[in-house]
Amino acid sequence: MKTKIAIAFGLSMLACGYALAAAPQLSASKSITIEAAASKVWDATKDFNGLNNWHPAVATDAIVEGSNNTVGAVRLLTLKGGGTIKEKLLAYNEAGMSFKYAIVEGVLPVSNYTSIFAVKSLGKDKSSVTWSGRFKRKNVGDNPGDAENDKAAVDTINGVYQGGLDNLKKMAETK
Repeated sequence: MKTKIAIAFGLSMLACGYALAAAPQLSASKSITIEAAASKVWDATKDFNGLNNWHPAVATDAIVEGSNNTVGAVRLLTLKGGGTIKEKLLAYNEAGMSFKYAIVEGVLPVSNYTSIFAVKSLGKDKSSVTWSGRFKRKNVGDNPGDAENDKAAVDTINGVYQGGLDNLKKMAETK
């Protein structure tokens, strides 16, 4: 009897692992050129708890664990349209003007999400910002609905990136 239970348990774990593997690894990336010095753009974006200062969809951004700009810090984003997203800082490079983070939990239709945000100088008063991520859709089932499929996950993340970068460009170029 114990053997049958162990086999059944093992098969159910295998099936769960297969379901998770069935959802493909997805990615999204957006870049924008900004007519402003990279140092100015980085100053506007470098605080892990400052996304609400430049992303139009974020109402508040607060560190709920750890310290700002310190690996391991966790921020809680409250969205203007409702919902929250909790994110953890995985890497922070002040000199390289970049950071990496992961979504711990949230309302977006993604799972296993990690992202890199980076600012690069393109010369005097010109910079490039790239925001890219890798993730899976949150619904890893074989037949997710239209709002939960691969396209919805990629489109959502691309929309988040583009909305933030467009607003950042507008803010940096008008100040």
